[in-house]
Amino acid sequence: MLKAFLHVVLFICTLPLIAAQKSSKCENSCGTSKHLPYPFGFSSGCHIRLNCTENSTIVLDKYPVRSVTNDSILIDLPAQCGRPVEALLSMFSHNYAPTSHNGILLQNCSSPVKACRIPTTMVQTNFELLDCGNHSNNNTISCYSEDVNKSTFIDYLSVTRTGCRSLLSAIATGSLGNGSAISLDVQVVELGWWLDGESQCSDDAERVTVLSPLENWPGYRCRCLEGFVGDGYRESLGCRKESSRCSAPKYLSGHCGGTTRVGVLIGGVAAGACLMISVAMMCCFIRRRSHLRTRNRTRRRLCEATGISIPIYPYEEMEKATMNFSDKRRLGTGAYGTVYSGKLPNDEWVAIKRMIHRSDTDNIEQVMNEIKLLSSVSHQNLVRLLGCSIENGEQILVFEFMPNGTLSQHLQRERGNGLAWPVRLTIATETAQAIAYLHSAINPPIYHRDIKSSNILLDYNYKSKVADFGLSRLGMVESSHISTAPQGTPGYLDPQYHQTFHLSDKSDVYSFGVVLVEIITALKAVDFLRPQNDVNLASLAVDRIGKGCLDKIIDPFLMPRQDDWTFSSLHKVAELAFRCLAFHSDMRPSMVEVAAELEQIRLSKYVSLGGNFKASSETSSCSSSSDVSEKPLSLMVKKFELDGRGIYDSVNSLDSEKDRSPNSVEDSWLSEESSPSSNSLLGHVIQ
Repeated sequence: MLKAFLHVVLFICTLPLIAAQKSSKCENSCGTSKHLPYPFGFSSGCHIRLNCTENSTIVLDKYPVRSVTNDSILIDLPAQCGRPVEALLSMFSHNYAPTSHNGILLQNCSSPVKACRIPTTMVQTNFELLDCGNHSNNNTISCYSEDVNKSTFIDYLSVTRTGCRSLLSAIATGSLGNGSAISLDVQVVELGWWLDGESQCSDDAERVTVLSPLENWPGYRCRCLEGFVGDGYRESLGCRKESSRCSAPKYLSGHCGGTTRVGVLIGGVAAGACLMISVAMMCCFIRRRSHLRTRNRTRRRLCEATGISIPIYPYEEMEKATMNFSDKRRLGTGAYGTVYSGKLPNDEWVAIKRMIHRSDTDNIEQVMNEIKLLSSVSHQNLVRLLGCSIENGEQILVFEFMPNGTLSQHLQRERGNGLAWPVRLTIATETAQAIAYLHSAINPPIYHRDIKSSNILLDYNYKSKVADFGLSRLGMVESSHISTAPQGTPGYLDPQYHQTFHLSDKSDVYSFGVVLVEIITALKAVDFLRPQNDVNLASLAVDRIGKGCLDKIIDPFLMPRQDDWTFSSLHKVAELAFRCLAFHSDMRPSMVEVAAELEQIRLSKYVSLGGNFKASSETSSCSSSSDVSEKPLSLMVKKFELDGRGIYDSVNSLDSEKDRSPNSVEDSWLSEESSPSSNSLLGHVIQ
């Protein structure tokens, strides 16, 4: 006890010194849930300074920051007509600049710009509906890019010499690993960053030279040598051997590894002031120190398992946020945990996932796996991980809050009275894009393994986000599948995977095919109240679609609301679902193909086509034969007959209600007239 008392005295006596030191440090937190890695921050003590807005949004200049990695910064660049091309200069500084992985989209050009790495079809698909006061606008978009093999950054002077007056937007690209380019993000710019001055790399790191594109002055980044992990910087995590344990944590930064240098200066402090410490303060300090030790043990454990650091929340805060895990706050229960809505001290609503107690090993494995995977991806249609709490024998994950529940709840009328078809199709498209991102833009790819309607969450604007990565696994780089015992949800599980134990990207395609059928029919994936042969929804759908009897299983909610486009797109989505549900995985399309086809179907609503749509007789009568080849799926839907009329339907706007508590957000779209606004749908096209 005396030792603890002396610690308290020392702590109080050195408070002024600690405060002075902290004021000169780099502040890297924006709100309670957003933290930037070294060397980024929001104060003058940071090497690369960004800005934190009042609503806890991280911005660079005036552009929102999407993510920060060990070599790049992704910022949003929304499409805007008439923006001067000189606006691109604000993205060049002595510490960062746009890389050659970008395609810069320009307008108002005196002559076409040279060939671009970005496919023309991608530019047209995402920007052809943007109205800049010129009906032939899509033909005026020019794309500028650099040869990635010859240049690291965009040449600003070359952009200004193109003769183009307007900066429309940009598309950031990446690599699939085989040398071919793939679009990662639309309306996004990738900035490469570097540090200048004397090298601050740790002993086990190498200095990577980066040549500044404007000043032509060498900068650097640090990278740990092979066999070591960390960020490589002497002032931050440094580098440590992969097999070694994390060293003593940094109490102020929350990271493990690296070195901590604290200069202690004791002197000139009046002894009388130190002796005024009360026993109550001493007890409070001891308790606080115990909690700090617990949280820092958690940080070390996370660092050892995942190599990353995320915010750690006290368990007491989780209890308070959920009203002691009250049933009133319960959002749902899955195989691995129960999810509650919670309100943090800063009044931010979050989703708190409390893992179900099994063995400690199983619980920790699920938590670590989900943290590792969610921290390695960044996509607008994947749910964001905000932090965790691993105390008192509990494993808790904290996610962004999705106020409109799950897709399953809306399809089963547990929330609202039903979703209009355009809303369902948009949700399907966004979900497919997220899964395609996991399969194609990540190396090695990520297989979700539990795609289902209850894992598709909806935000204030009914934008979809894929959640629950507890079963997800990284794919093997050297092969197209990994071998593992079948796990997943009955009704969604790939039948071939169940027989061979070979998990591939096509297993997720099959599960998504079941989700598409759910969206069309609003039926459960498994329902024992249906006839014995129809218990499994996938089998039921394959049988009905193959016989040309889709109309027999379409959700009755959609039937009175069918117009020409709805009828056509419903059957096209059904055909796509049929292909996804093929027994042999080689017969299924890839998720990239599925996402592209759904986007094309969704955009067809806004194409200026018309005419009276006439259903084929093949769709109005059911075949008694089970031979699918007798009813080619291509005959299920006739092509539109052009007669000059447009089929673009205006729909009323719906304001998002972001200030509502989750208990009061129960609204749903009852018809196309109350579906999302045309501007909202257009936003999905150009994002």
